[in-house]
Amino acid sequence: MLNNFHIFEDALKKRKENGTLRILNQKSEGIDFFSNDYLGLARNKNLQNLLLKNVLENPQLLSGSTGSRLISGNSTEAVETENFIAKEHQYEAALLFPSGYNANLALFSTLPTRHDTIVVDEQIHRSVHDACKMSHAKKLKFKHNDPQHLEDILKKQKGNCYVAIESLYSMDGDIAPIKQIAEIVEKYNANLIVDEAHAFGVFGYGLVDKFQLKDKVLATVVTYGKALGTHGAAILTNNIVKSYLINFASPFIYTTSAHDFLWMSIKTGYQFLNDNKQLSIKLQENIKIFRQQELISPSSENSPVQAILIPDNDRLRIIKETLLNEGFLIYAVFSPTIKEGTERLRICLHSFNTKKEIVNIAKIIKELI
Repeated sequence: MLNNFHIFEDALKKRKENGTLRILNQKSEGIDFFSNDYLGLARNKNLQNLLLKNVLENPQLLSGSTGSRLISGNSTEAVETENFIAKEHQYEAALLFPSGYNANLALFSTLPTRHDTIVVDEQIHRSVHDACKMSHAKKLKFKHNDPQHLEDILKKQKGNCYVAIESLYSMDGDIAPIKQIAEIVEKYNANLIVDEAHAFGVFGYGLVDKFQLKDKVLATVVTYGKALGTHGAAILTNNIVKSYLINFASPFIYTTSAHDFLWMSIKTGYQFLNDNKQLSIKLQENIKIFRQQELISPSSENSPVQAILIPDNDRLRIIKETLLNEGFLIYAVFSPTIKEGTERLRICLHSFNTKKEIVNIAKIIKELI
């Protein structure tokens, strides 16, 4: 048995002293400005009733899958949902995963080899960094949302290159210059992979779809635990890449499949999203109201994530506690989670927030910063 627990204790003690110790909290009551439930679908009673109706008609949806999809865990529901998603996004194929983390882990640990290069935006999600370690490929970073720096890197590379970006970044709430990046990647015969986790549902089916860039993208990742209000993810790609992942991606091969309720909830969520397009319109109206409060933010003007930089952990902690005491559920990002000097409030706006709530939280923040 491990007997040097003092190593763990010392690390935890240091975090506690710095005020950055992570703990699991129960859900709190308050006004939600911190969840990724951008369209309110996780709390939508009409959608919940649709899901309940489907379960009552097919109780077996709640049964466990019993194994990996390559053994006993595949199902008609999973296959039909993948076909449905591929058709909706106009891709050849879709491959389902229990989370976006797993989807990114599968892509970047499997497609690149030790002879390849992965060029990532410096603010790419942690899942991509973890996957790069598993791939043994060379990893390089380009400056955030900087197409010129990306081109400077690509022109020096030899061999096969993969480029990883997000369409909407969750920490700064800014949108990638995805059209420019796609052109540069194509120019150097590299492979572009786009994570649409925070854009899907907020901007229709995402920015790859909006700008019709499917022919310039090797794979797109869409996740369902944010705007769709459920869980899971899908990789959108061609039949060859899908088959390759099924054969060689450890996160797919060795993971017990989710139960059919998840796949059903994803398909139902798409249908509900298409029948309730007013939710994304209302979200944009609320984002506009927030931007009108004239808080300085690096975020894009139509992003549901609005960052307010407060470059001091102690000051940020006081502001967060004040907002919590006023009934606002808010997420503060402290260093070392992010670079020292870039600490911030990460405000998530939703279709269900009221104008009064938005104006009030902005007023309190302006008084404190």
